[in-house]
Amino acid sequence: MCKRAGETGERSPGWVGESRDETFKTTMTETTYLSNDPHKAVRNWLYVLFALIVLMVLVGGATRLTDSGLSITEWDLLLGFIPPLDQSDWMAEFKLYQTTDEFKLQNSSMTLAQFEAIYWWEWGHRFLGRLIGLAVLLPLIYFWMRGKLTHWLKIASLSLFALVCLQGAIGWWMVVSGLVDRVDVSQIRLAIHLTTACIFAAATIWVARSVAPHTSSGSDDGFNQAGWLILLILLQIFVGGLVAGLDAGMAYNTWPDMNGEWLPDGLWAASPFWLNLTDNALTVQFVHRCVAHVVWIAALAHAVWLAIAEPGSLHARRGLVLFVLVTLQAAIGITTLLLQVPIFWALLHQLGGVLVLGFATAHCRALRPVMRVEEMPSKVQSGPAYGSI
Repeated sequence: MCKRAGETGERSPGWVGESRDETFKTTMTETTYLSNDPHKAVRNWLYVLFALIVLMVLVGGATRLTDSGLSITEWDLLLGFIPPLDQSDWMAEFKLYQTTDEFKLQNSSMTLAQFEAIYWWEWGHRFLGRLIGLAVLLPLIYFWMRGKLTHWLKIASLSLFALVCLQGAIGWWMVVSGLVDRVDVSQIRLAIHLTTACIFAAATIWVARSVAPHTSSGSDDGFNQAGWLILLILLQIFVGGLVAGLDAGMAYNTWPDMNGEWLPDGLWAASPFWLNLTDNALTVQFVHRCVAHVVWIAALAHAVWLAIAEPGSLHARRGLVLFVLVTLQAAIGITTLLLQVPIFWALLHQLGGVLVLGFATAHCRALRPVMRVEEMPSKVQSGPAYGSI
């Protein structure tokens, strides 16, 4: 009998020279495997978790756009679940906010009713953070106790829980930066907070797709290209966080030039020069535009490469979809800029960024060579291999 394609002992899409009966047996085995998918519940949990993270990013964006992030000046992991319940509670929270420089220098005429409006955004953002923590921990404990997690899945799930804890700590680190001597949080810490949330979302998709059965894989070159594209998208998200933190989108609202200039004066006005990359709103917006062009070109090149290297394959179709999503995201970003960052378009742009990253991650994971996972329930070990994890 002929060997399978490759000599690694792993299943590939079919036998080289196998008979019709063998092909039928392989198809029946794969059908049986899919009907007894041991990780379907775990994947569904991770997909729900991803949806919660996307919602969290959107609420966080609204919190920033409404200048609500400093309305809660303390961090209480347990009691923070409970919002103010009566007038005295609201007055106590309002008095704490009145001690901040943001109130003294920018919002000194704010009424209690106006304070309540911004408070609910920040409280909702923190509530979702706590909810996501529980949405990681409780199912993790359940699946662990029921024996649904392989050794790798245990490590991956614990890593996700560590990420959500880290993200909460970064969030408070960000808030603290704006309580004294500033009227806004540090744009650098804001960008780190946003990027970490997106890394958390991407990691969730990666783990979910790692335990999704599939019978084909792409080339190493395609996988490497997709990996670099993910890094470029994360870089763009980080720079976007700087743009948001500096309100850099509120100026230079023309495209493709910047108020009639291609290289506007003042790009390197700050000293030392590297401060321009984080503190100069003009430079930060310029870099955001430049990275957007790089991401678009990289997505186009990747889609074309897949169409040539693997014509008609699922990977090539996904590469094309990814390019379309990147193009739509760029169009939304341009619209947001031209309209001077209305909240709807700004949140849509933020949503688009997370979804592009999520799709790019799933696409990259599908391109990884197929390998067998050792710890599999015996009743399904004869089926097609999981993607390598």
